[in-house]
Amino acid sequence: MPGTAGHQEQEQDMTDRTLVVGLGNPGGRYAGTRHNIGAVVVAELAARAGARLSAHRARAAVAETRMRPGAPRLVLAQPLSYMNVSGGPVSALAKYYSLGLADLVVVHDDIDLPFGAVKLKRGGGEGGHNGLRDITKAMGGKDYVRVRVGVGRPPGRMDTADYVLKRFSGAEAKELPLLVSDAADAVEMLTEQDLTAAQQHFHPRNPA
Repeated sequence: MPGTAGHQEQEQDMTDRTLVVGLGNPGGRYAGTRHNIGAVVVAELAARAGARLSAHRARAAVAETRMRPGAPRLVLAQPLSYMNVSGGPVSALAKYYSLGLADLVVVHDDIDLPFGAVKLKRGGGEGGHNGLRDITKAMGGKDYVRVRVGVGRPPGRMDTADYVLKRFSGAEAKELPLLVSDAADAVEMLTEQDLTAAQQHFHPRNPA
C-alpha cells in the first residue's frame, strides 16, 4: 500500500487493493497531448501486467491485476470523462471497490516539474490542475498520493491550457518512452514498497 510511517494506523484498516488512476481526456483528438500523460502511464502498467483495460460502469476503463505473482492487487483506471470532471469516475470506482483516500494513487501531468522529472507526494495543493481539484472535491479530501509527471512550463506567454492540450515536441517525443517508463516504475515501487521508498529513489534523480 502507498503509505508512510505517519499513516501506519490508517493502513492497518485498508483493503489490499490500490486504485491507480491515470488522468487524461478521452478520444483521438487528445491522444499524445501533455495532459494525457497520466493515462499513458496507466496503459504502460496494464501492458506490463498483461492486463486489458475494459469499460466499467463507473465511466472508466479498468483493469484489475497484479504487476507480478504475489504483488499487491491493483485497480488500474483511466477515467472516460473529460479531465475537469474526473472526480465522478474516481469516486464511483472508490465506492465500487470500497476504497478510500489512503488507497488512491493519481498519476498526472505537472507543469511545475521540468519535462522528464517524476516526483511523488501525498496530499497538498492541486497546483491549478483541474482534474486533481475535481477528484479532491468528489473524494472529500486531499490525502491521496499523486505521481507527478513533469511536462515543463509553457514557453513565453503561451496559455497553460493551450500548452497542456498540445502534443509533445519532436525532441520530447524521443524521450517520452523513458519518462513513461520512469513514472510506471514509480507506481510499482510505491505500491510494492511505500511512498518514502519511492520518493527516496526518484527525487534525487529529479532535483527540480
